[in-house]
This record gives sequence, C-alpha cells and structure tokens, in this order.
Amino acid sequence: MNNLKALADDTLVSLYADGNNEAFDELLSRYQSKLYTYIYYIVHDEEIANDLFQDTFLKVIMRIQERNYTGTGKFQAWITRIAHNLVMDYFREKEQENTISNDEVEYDLLNNVRHSVQTTEDQMLISQSLSDAKAIMDQLPEPQSEVVRMRFYENMSFKDIADKLNISINTALGRMRYAVINMRAIAQENHVALYGE
Repeated sequence: MNNLKALADDTLVSLYADGNNEAFDELLSRYQSKLYTYIYYIVHDEEIANDLFQDTFLKVIMRIQERNYTGTGKFQAWITRIAHNLVMDYFREKEQENTISNDEVEYDLLNNVRHSVQTTEDQMLISQSLSDAKAIMDQLPEPQSEVVRMRFYENMSFKDIADKLNISINTALGRMRYAVINMRAIAQENHVALYGE
C-alpha cells in the first residue's frame, strides 16, 4: 500500500491500532535503522542491540494496541524513550548481576520463596495468569507459539531464535508481533487480562 508512505506517523499509529498491520510495517521501516543505531551506539554489542531493538518494538506494539500512545506528532521521540528505558533496565540488571552475590552462603536467602513478600493470593493470581497465558498461547498458529515459547519460556534471544528456526530476525519479530496481536484478541474474547492489565 504505497499511499501509507505519505501519511504522518500519528495517522499510521491510529490505523495500526484499528487493525491495519501494513501501517505498522511502514512505521517499522521508517524507524528501524535509526532506532537500532541509537541502541547499538549505547550498548556496543550487536546481539544485545538486536534483542533490545526487538523488545522495544514489542513494547511499542503492546502500547499502541492498548491505545497508550497519544498522538502528539512525536512518535520518534516516544519510541526512542521506550528504547532508552529498556537500555537503562538492561544496564541496571547487568549491574545487579555483578554486585549481588551470595555464592559463599550455603542457604540462599535471596532466592528463598519463604522470604518473598508474595501472599497466597498473589501466588494464586500469578499461577492463574501463567495458566491463562499458556492456554492462549496454545491457540496460536505453531510458528507464532514456537517463537513465544522460545522467547519467554526458554529466554532465547531473537538472534538465537532466528538461527535455530533458520529464519531472519525480522521474520522472528514478525511472528512475535502477530502472536502478541492474536493473544490480545483471544484474551479480549475470553475476558482474560494479559501483560499485567
């Protein structure tokens, strides 16, 4: 659809929120190079930059689908801020991995469930949410559920997923994007809350 190229970002966001997937493809093609370069410039690692780039667009997809983007004509600044926050989260997590260690202690206080603040109700809600998510994931087409499982249950990077499935990273991202869209639609039909809603 060539006429999409002439549309403003905010118009494309609205079209995508209303179900036009080609509008999102146009947004992705406009900003993927700039956004990847921005992320790579900060992390200096191709694989990490790829993962953070993919995670950024997954978050963008979810936020648009939830209609959490208010059209202000600053779409590029908005997605860059999302990317920046994910990069900062990555560095914070990395810093924690390097500073928190209790290897010399036989009894693991940090990871002991009895010391966590979760109530029985919290545990039941988490268990139900995981069960709901798994049931919804099982309704997806196999290529989509496979990518979701590898990313979230096996914690694989998009590069590793692409290598294992012998597909491009963009194809892996596309499958994840459609999986998210389909999971949200199934969840809405069945009145199930996903993604912490």
